[in-house]
Amino acid sequence: MSVPSTTPRPVAANSVWPRLEPLLPQVTKPIQYVGGELGAVVKEWDSATVRWALMYPDAYEVGLPNQGVQILYEVLNELPDTLAERTYAVWPDLEKLMRAHEVPQFTVDAHRPVGDFDLFGVSFATELGYTNLLTAVDLAGIPLLAVDRTDADPVIVAGGHAAFNPEPIADFVDAAVLGDGEEAVLEITAIVREWKAEGSPGGRDELLLRLARTESVYVPRFYDVDYLPDGRIQRVVPNRADVPFRVHKRTTMDLDAWPYPRKPLVPLAETVHERYAVEIFRGCTRGCRFCQAGMITRPVRERSITTVGQMVQQGLEFSGFHEVGLLSLSSADHSEIGDMCSGLAEQYQGTNVSLSLPSTRVDAFNIDLAQELSRNGRRTGLTFAPEGGSERIRKVINKMVSKDDLIRTVVTAYTNGWRQVKLYFMCGLPTETDEDVLEIADMAHEVIRAGRAATGSKDIRCTVSIGGFVPKPHTPFQWASMQRPEVIDHRLKLLKQAINSDRSLGRAIGFRYHDGEPSLIEGLLSRGDRRVGAVIRRVWENGGRFDGWSEHFSYQRWVEAATEVLPGFGVDLDWYTTREREELEVLPWDHLDSGLDKDWLWQDWQDSLSEYEQDDCRWTPCFDCGVCPTMDTEIQIGPTGRKLLPLAPVNGLKLPTGAQQ
Repeated sequence: MSVPSTTPRPVAANSVWPRLEPLLPQVTKPIQYVGGELGAVVKEWDSATVRWALMYPDAYEVGLPNQGVQILYEVLNELPDTLAERTYAVWPDLEKLMRAHEVPQFTVDAHRPVGDFDLFGVSFATELGYTNLLTAVDLAGIPLLAVDRTDADPVIVAGGHAAFNPEPIADFVDAAVLGDGEEAVLEITAIVREWKAEGSPGGRDELLLRLARTESVYVPRFYDVDYLPDGRIQRVVPNRADVPFRVHKRTTMDLDAWPYPRKPLVPLAETVHERYAVEIFRGCTRGCRFCQAGMITRPVRERSITTVGQMVQQGLEFSGFHEVGLLSLSSADHSEIGDMCSGLAEQYQGTNVSLSLPSTRVDAFNIDLAQELSRNGRRTGLTFAPEGGSERIRKVINKMVSKDDLIRTVVTAYTNGWRQVKLYFMCGLPTETDEDVLEIADMAHEVIRAGRAATGSKDIRCTVSIGGFVPKPHTPFQWASMQRPEVIDHRLKLLKQAINSDRSLGRAIGFRYHDGEPSLIEGLLSRGDRRVGAVIRRVWENGGRFDGWSEHFSYQRWVEAATEVLPGFGVDLDWYTTREREELEVLPWDHLDSGLDKDWLWQDWQDSLSEYEQDDCRWTPCFDCGVCPTMDTEIQIGPTGRKLLPLAPVNGLKLPTGAQQ
């Protein structure tokens, strides 16, 4: 396979490009390792005092579009004395060649060795990226265990949603940041800058101590874990007097002050998302009990309609993307979503710029939104997530959507020109029965019937996508037991048969699912403690890579590693996964404060078992989850009363490259 003949522009002498370039013709998709994308930044090495390598621990095609990494990359590179470069997980074919030719883990921006940087920041969206972290650390020549690192090694900082319980990787990372990263990376950078200016007193240990004293950076080495004879945790306590007992999450308020990314990265190779994405608000108070993202990102903070409009204009002009994604956990809940979509649709009328709401609640989608999203003739995919098949199970998980709501919403989409919608559900939810899952088939059949009746056409489709339920920390379901893989697989088999029981309807329904095995391992990692680190290392040593990819994931490898390692600690795989926790049990993340009151979470867990629905506190009185008073924050929502238009004088409007039809 050929690679581009143009080499990157000259950089500092520590570039590994001369050694890397000859290897690229021997690997798949070599373009992903070349760098030089529009939006990329390469600074002179000696111009910077503090140097960050930022990683999303997955392949380039998944990692490059990651919003979090792009924002931190831009925020850091705006500092005159700081540089940030990106690195991604390399595929096994290149890993093998890199080991054979002694090429270290490198950044794609200037192909500098990751081991040369001051800080190595890794953003985890899923726990299944842990093995890729070990590959990158090892390839970089950094000792796997934090305790073995010296002053010459980068400080490895974990972030992202999966860092809200970093205990399974506590042996491998030096620090973890809970919550929003914009201000956190600036504070960390300032601490490193000052420490270096003073001549790096006290070495690595002193630097980590300064980070820990912020009370918002968790340094695992400064905490000891004691266990009870039955394997449960007795306590987690600091092992020195000058570090806090609890570490608090960071919350960035006033998103209008952080309008990033201004200059989005435009990929050279195909990626999973190729669009300009704007986060229109952060946080969610819908209260879905399975949803870690909604719980840990509270409170809701909206970006104003005017800031969103300015970001879209600037982002499209810079990038030339033809799709705008309005992102949040539930985009249609923005208090000004109607005016936002109509204003953007009007602004880009007559171009091939399309709008999408990647996450749309069933009860928030309406005919006005449908018309604005399809105004220019392009209809991006629509995904709705009822999550549970039956009304009963949706009460358990607090997903307040009725079957009638769903049918009405999907019919609205079909009658406005969409011919395919995707419905997302979970299997293995607490208290779930076979009957709850089989109701998914009934719902899918009714969707097709109603769609055909409303449009008079049989040319409509519905895709049912099923994911396995994984209990997550800092949610009401953090105490719940998991179903074993064979139970999940049995229910999925029954569901497939039920969907296809009516051949006329079944032909119009796609069925995609993840079996129960990866979910069980994700459950081990999501609620694991430090003892699970030995399992992760054993899996990695046995070849574990890209565990989030079905073609690379090996359930047998994980089970064998758990069987070999965990009995030495007096526990096993089931102990971490299929066991229900007790109310007063010390959980591995109890010393890491997401702002949520543990008593409130327990009560919500009990409410779920009673099938009691909790309201959204944006529109009702506070129900004391604890976040706002604990974090000294508050819900920030509109409406502002402003309109998006005009973004620019009509005659002076600069449309994105290639936007004119």
